[in-house]
Amino acid sequence: MRGLSIGQVAERTGLSVHALRFYEREGLLADQVQRESNGRRVYSEDDVEWLAMCIKFRSSGMPLETIRKYTDLVRQGPGNEQDRLALLRSHQDHVTSQIQELTDCLSVITHKVTIYEQHLDAGTADCLWVTPPANLNTSEAS
Repeated sequence: MRGLSIGQVAERTGLSVHALRFYEREGLLADQVQRESNGRRVYSEDDVEWLAMCIKFRSSGMPLETIRKYTDLVRQGPGNEQDRLALLRSHQDHVTSQIQELTDCLSVITHKVTIYEQHLDAGTADCLWVTPPANLNTSEAS
């Protein structure tokens, strides 16, 4: 049987052999992994592409349960495309929200970097994060 060994798939996807077995055990692969007569797993290119998509889903914070639900819908075949789309749109909204939150965080960090650069260039960095006097509003400290 021609195909890819679990080691080859691990190398191509960046997942460990243990993680690949976990994905299979958790029902996260669209197709059942084929096996040779000796029981060794044999993966197809489709399996590798599916795993690459699942890796992106996980990297974007999609819970395993949601990936499993999506996988189950795909396995069921035609007729549930609206359900698949709803699942993907929901996660898309979640990721968009995460990006906005990270953009806000980056803005704060960029502002702080600018302040530190300005103070370091001016030789006034020793005044950064000094404990303010008791009568000073703490929001005025850098």
